[in-house]
This record gives sequence, C-alpha cells and structure tokens, in this order.
Amino acid sequence: METANHSETFEEFRASMRDLREEMKETDRQMKETDRRLKETDRIVSKLGNRFGELVEHMVIPDIINKFNERGYHFTRISNDLVIKRPGSACADAEVDILLENDDVVIAVEVKSKPDSKDVNEHVNRIEFLRKDADRRNDSRKYQGAIAAAIMVDSVRNYVQKTGFYTIEQSGETLRITVPDDFIPRNW
Repeated sequence: METANHSETFEEFRASMRDLREEMKETDRQMKETDRRLKETDRIVSKLGNRFGELVEHMVIPDIINKFNERGYHFTRISNDLVIKRPGSACADAEVDILLENDDVVIAVEVKSKPDSKDVNEHVNRIEFLRKDADRRNDSRKYQGAIAAAIMVDSVRNYVQKTGFYTIEQSGETLRITVPDDFIPRNW
C-alpha cells in the first residue's frame, strides 16, 4: 500500500512538473512577445520623436535668417541637415541642423523639440569641432551657436545663454531670438 502511495505521489509530482514546464514555456513565449512589442513601440516613438524634430526644424528655417539679419548679421547662406566629414573619414564627424553664413560669421543652430543641458553640451562640442575644422581650412570667420526649440524651460534657456548661445523659440506663427539686451554671443 505504501508503494502505491509513493507511485501515485511520484506520478502526481511528474504531472506537476510537466504542467510547470508547460507554464514556463508559455511564460517564456509571452515574455518574448512582450519584448517584441516593446521594441516595436520604441521604434515607433523614436520615429515620431524624429518627425517632431523635423517639424520644429521646418518651422524655424523660413524665418531664421530674417531674425538674425534684423540683429545686423546679414547672412547670405543657409544650409540645413549638413553632414561634415573630414577627408578619409568613414562616417560623419559632425551633423548640423542649420548653418547660417556670411563673410564674417557662421552660426550653427541645433534644433530640438525640448532641449536639455546634455543637448547644449553636445552643441558646444559640435561648435568646437567646427572651429577646428575651419582652422584646418584657414577659415578665420567667427563661429557662434544657437539652440532652437519648440519648448524651452527657463533653466535650460538660462544655461543656453550662459554657454554663449542664442536661444531661438517658437512664438505663435513665427520665432523669436530670446536673449537679454546685454547678451554677447560666444565666439569660437
């Protein structure tokens, strides 16, 4: 009788283990499906974020030269989505959203939907690269920077300006350069 109980118990244990293995397989399948869906969601959100950035860029481009020219710059050239590669470089060394140029000054504009301090620091590095590249080409023009945004919080605006960059913000159907009257842009 005791052997029969052990056999039944052992069979019950084996059945439980089979059920547990099946449940684990199902859980694994569900986790893989969840992972697949999360990756797809990330891809969609990233694409949407890029599209929003493109939208902001296209809102800034039409009026930006006029706004800087009102400040006495008289830019004659504007480029957007500029990729800079040094000779022999396999990939881009720098990417510039908008580049404004005249014979004396170049302003590189980084466009973000809602910039943060990391974006500002990256733009400082970008301007420093542009300056070094300009020196290599004997380009003695002053290099300056600006951060354009659809949404700019006060703390970031202050940081952008302390860094020596212009702040460019949406203002209804146009844009405005928001800097204090005593603002002096940093030259590289």
